[in-house]
Amino acid sequence: MTKHRLTSTPRAVCAVLGACAVLATGTTGAALADSHGVVNAPPADTRAQDAGAAKTSLQVIAESLPKVSAAQILDIASKQIGVRENAQGGGTKFQSWYVSSPRAKETMARDGGKSVYEYANAPWCAMFVSWVGETAGIRPTMGWDAYTVTHAKWFKNNGHWGTVPTPGAVVYFDWAGGKSIEGIDHVGFVKKDNGNGTITTIEGNTGNGVVEERVRPVSQVVGYGYPVYSD
Repeated sequence: MTKHRLTSTPRAVCAVLGACAVLATGTTGAALADSHGVVNAPPADTRAQDAGAAKTSLQVIAESLPKVSAAQILDIASKQIGVRENAQGGGTKFQSWYVSSPRAKETMARDGGKSVYEYANAPWCAMFVSWVGETAGIRPTMGWDAYTVTHAKWFKNNGHWGTVPTPGAVVYFDWAGGKSIEGIDHVGFVKKDNGNGTITTIEGNTGNGVVEERVRPVSQVVGYGYPVYSD
């Protein structure tokens, strides 16, 4: 349920295709291009571009991916409800998948870890979100990370960050009610906006380490990341 990193100071937010948008002090809002030609757009508090406006880099990438709707993502996530960690805080397929992925080596190097197996028993809410995107075939527009803060920064740096709780959005929480990305504690998916100051979510690593559907107050929400969906 808590945020996860292996050191105290994240130095970069690496994009899903190996791109790396450096967020150190002094970084400007200029777009950054990686070796794959993917452009990490300046932050934008918006879910989608206006009609006729230039597409974001993630929208361009999505054109080569399977067409996946928000409903399909929520269906994959909801089918995991009840999956529980073991007594050591590990043993889930989400952690096992992350440990075996090349992303684990990247984030371990970034965060100063000594072994990818440190992720095997680490808080896994962000790994759950990442696994759902991988399972649906849209990892490049869902992102993948084990640390909630850098995952949120990845959405923001790619221009897919905002304040509207749309179904399928990736929702980031600060239990203290703060609005800074640096204070993010937890992550999940928005199932629906209840229209009464709460949202229904599907989250991994809740309570005693379970995938659950929850109702959360929007006062605890820092913001939302928007994967590219077909609807």
